[in-house]
Amino acid sequence: MIKRNALKFIASSVLLAGTLGLFTACTESKPQFKAVDITGAGYARDFQLTDHNGQPRSLKDFKGRLVVVFFGYTQCPDVCPTSMAELAEAKKLLGPDGDKLQGLFVTVDPERDTPEVLKAYMGNFDPGFLALYTTPDKLEALAKDFKIYYKKVPGKTATSYTMDHSAGSYVYDTQGNVRLFTRYGSGAQALADDLKLLLKQAS
Repeated sequence: MIKRNALKFIASSVLLAGTLGLFTACTESKPQFKAVDITGAGYARDFQLTDHNGQPRSLKDFKGRLVVVFFGYTQCPDVCPTSMAELAEAKKLLGPDGDKLQGLFVTVDPERDTPEVLKAYMGNFDPGFLALYTTPDKLEALAKDFKIYYKKVPGKTATSYTMDHSAGSYVYDTQGNVRLFTRYGSGAQALADDLKLLLKQAS
């Protein structure tokens, strides 16, 4: 009797363990991103811009690569250079997969950020990164579509103004789908870890 009860207990334990294993497997199948997962968001889906080389650009141009989009301006004293430097470092942390990452910088200051200025600015971070721009009126529509904020703050002279703007980056998978929003200051390692997860999903 005792032996039979022991066998029943073992069988029940095995069944329970198997069931828990299934639940665990289901839970672990969803990637644990460090950034905000916005998969399926109905915004920030695409753009029509010009890069610093004068080439028209949209997301489809980068299919097969991960894309990180940041909005800023070249005279930004802190947030923009820090964000771009972290993106460049994240690319290095990807090792051989770094070539699968495309960094994009969209200026919110097209009046001062000429193609020449933008190209030189990108050279400070990674020669493969591209800076994008559009006209002021189209920029306003783009900002609404991407849910970003920007505003000119007057300076002492007409050209010494600054730009208040959102701080954060959009991350797209290799199929051009927006997947993540990474907050400013999250760090290069956290971004690299998330990019590795997206590459793993694509493989």
